[in-house]
Amino acid sequence: MKVKKIIFDATEEVEKKISTTDPDSGLFVKGEHERCFAYSSQTACDKNGFVLGFELVAGNVHDNQSFHQLYDKLDLKDTKIVALDAGFKTPSVMRKIFMSGKLPAVTYTRPKTKEGFFKKSDYVYDEYFDCYLCPQNQILKYTTTNREGYHEYKSNPTICSACPYLSQCTLSKNQTKVITRHVWADFLEEADHLRHISEIRETYRKRKETVERVFADAKERHCLRYTNYRGSPKVKFQITLIFA
Repeated sequence: MKVKKIIFDATEEVEKKISTTDPDSGLFVKGEHERCFAYSSQTACDKNGFVLGFELVAGNVHDNQSFHQLYDKLDLKDTKIVALDAGFKTPSVMRKIFMSGKLPAVTYTRPKTKEGFFKKSDYVYDEYFDCYLCPQNQILKYTTTNREGYHEYKSNPTICSACPYLSQCTLSKNQTKVITRHVWADFLEEADHLRHISEIRETYRKRKETVERVFADAKERHCLRYTNYRGSPKVKFQITLIFA
């Protein structure tokens, strides 16, 4: 293993770990203890469990990035609903599915909020005025859109400084609450609404009987817990034969 420094601009420098025996692989990290160089196979199958296609990427590539490459290769003209793992529940993926005329079936994801603080759902978004309302009915106005594609909404620090719930809202030194909202957040919210439709729920339940079974068989019966080859072309060749 060797460490390679990649400079993106004058202020940002990132260290990237690269395998000396298989540079095509990527450092896969799961939890606090599991760290190894690996590949990831993003896989799609039909309702009967037959593999429709896959995309082989390095282990450090996020699901959101590899999804678009795989989705563009699939023939889904007769498909109405696409069930996805929680790792694909991002604004860009949801937009991709909706714009292709399909409906996403995704699971509920618990809000990641610190204990003792208001949840993001406690702040109500006003679509007409493009602002947020806090639990005390104060306005968080739109200020800017950052480089990651998120709108930023900020409160008035003069009002917040006298708020009795400030400690449950923000620990900001300037006493300003900031909420971010992705430019494609509407697609994500619509996907959450679809979860309550019986047909969508039933399609998502079939994941454990279809694509999860594909992964289980590949690992238990075809030795895909570990690669037998080095280099992306050889690993892809092996997976193609197994899925075929």
